[in-house]
Amino acid sequence: MKNILVTGAYGQLGNEVRILSVNYPQYNFMFTDVDSLDICDKAMLLDFVQGNDIRYIINCAAYTAVDKAEDEAELCEKINAKAVKNLGEVAAEVGAGIIHVSTDYVFNGKGYMPYTEDMPTSPCSVYGKTKLKGEKALLKACENAMVVRTAWLYSPFGNNFVKTMRKLGAEREQLNVIFDQVGSPTFAEDLAAALLVMLDQTIDQEHNKGGIYHYSNEGVCSWYDFTLKIHQLSGITTCQVNPIETKDYPTKAARPHYSVLNKAKIKNTFGITVPHWEASLQRCINQLNEAE
Repeated sequence: MKNILVTGAYGQLGNEVRILSVNYPQYNFMFTDVDSLDICDKAMLLDFVQGNDIRYIINCAAYTAVDKAEDEAELCEKINAKAVKNLGEVAAEVGAGIIHVSTDYVFNGKGYMPYTEDMPTSPCSVYGKTKLKGEKALLKACENAMVVRTAWLYSPFGNNFVKTMRKLGAEREQLNVIFDQVGSPTFAEDLAAALLVMLDQTIDQEHNKGGIYHYSNEGVCSWYDFTLKIHQLSGITTCQVNPIETKDYPTKAARPHYSVLNKAKIKNTFGITVPHWEASLQRCINQLNEAE
């Protein structure tokens, strides 16, 4: 039985991978987070990977506090770039496959056509810059590595936009939400399912599908549209949602105005079917309702 290491197991994505891993009983998944494996410590990482005969790594660990990163650039780079370089070098040394999750923030968001994997990158935040640095370091260290960029991630776990809008919608009479930033929400369960398909298709093929891939749910919306749908599906009717411009809601880190990702490559390469964001949001809200 092949051993699979999943890092960042306590996060939104790591938790979803854990739940779906039961569908792959042919693999032995080992879930870690910083309390059990510090991927910033290369010696510790190599010792763990060699000692547990790891054949594949799915890296769900990341520093994702976008605004805070502007003040914690060193820590952000340590987790998003240096640790990812460690993972790539260790994977290459032991001959393991690796999938790493990155972000739409590697683009500046000034485009107007869905971003393909080969389009020029130009991040405009510390977070985006460190994620891009991590991508490049990984692919340089391990040519068969796979990088999956995603956007607007949410799930029943952790802190995210869906849970925040449900909470605020229930508490407030009005909310102001940005309408001039456009993208595609991504249910972490769907992304986790895609990562496991990629793992299963490459683990016995010498990992020959290396490179960058894009994954988000289908469809496009603004944060304003997203909020309206969250409230509608959650049965929230007492909160007035007002559309505002980005300039009326200043943040420390710049956000991409256009974050739509072209998913043709991942669909064609792995035969993955991508659900529409509204259908996936309904599934997530059903799960949140059941947990309450």
